[in-house]
Amino acid sequence: MEKQTYHRPEEIKRVVPMASGRELALSRPLVMGILNVTPDSFSDGGRYESPEAAVEHARRMIGDGADIIDVGGESTRPGAEAVPAEDEIARVIPVIQAIRAESEVFISVDTYKSAVADAAIDAGADIINDISALRFDEDMAAVVTLRKVPLILMHMLGTPRDMQVNPEYDDCIAEIGGFFAERIEYCRKRGIDKSKLILDPGIGFGKRLHDNLEILANLPFFYEFNLPILIGASRKSFIGMLHDKDEPADRRLGGSIAAAVIAVAHGASIVRVHDVAPTVEALKVLQAIGEM
Repeated sequence: MEKQTYHRPEEIKRVVPMASGRELALSRPLVMGILNVTPDSFSDGGRYESPEAAVEHARRMIGDGADIIDVGGESTRPGAEAVPAEDEIARVIPVIQAIRAESEVFISVDTYKSAVADAAIDAGADIINDISALRFDEDMAAVVTLRKVPLILMHMLGTPRDMQVNPEYDDCIAEIGGFFAERIEYCRKRGIDKSKLILDPGIGFGKRLHDNLEILANLPFFYEFNLPILIGASRKSFIGMLHDKDEPADRRLGGSIAAAVIAVAHGASIVRVHDVAPTVEALKVLQAIGEM
């Protein structure tokens, strides 16, 4: 039997260069820990709203093996309302500053607002994670270009407020692929180097149950872009739809780990998760099997 490997396919980029000169190495799957400093996120809203609680949670995730801490100051759950940039800045900047003061962990800021991204980079953030893929703020592309930071481009139908109102696709995978092709070209025209880009198909963002499953089953389709793939399936509602118990989002651990493992097995370079320690453990087992 031919030996299997769960390292990233050779054609996928192995490093993402940071503005600081550091590199995000992708020779193994990376775990991005979710840090929501919001009062209303779908799973842990309000739990880490104070800077002290947020930084302590970041410390736990780093200790558990997180490679990246993703700090977000606005909920993007279905139906969420936008918040002013100044409120978002007030939430995320003290947390980013505190994490950077005590750790070299990579930090991403989960925002689609250029003012928030610019302030976050000043505070020590390394990566911009934009759910709109530069569509919601015309100044975001200039921030990415001038600051030379990596950018996560995510696919989403509509906005968080309306993305789950009857989303429809003729061919979900092909349409996401077409979206990525257009966004990559948009970035090129605005001087954003392709080496800085990471693709996120947007599990749960304007997707039906079978769309989410189809994405996880067909990640190799996106290899054509020769870019790292990020998957954020942690605690998403589609997991609850597959289970006959009506459990709250933070009880979806088993399904979240299953989704992370299958994503990595199908080529994802980064998984964005709430539960860092068990995900790290699961991926180490997957790696060990692949290296036999």
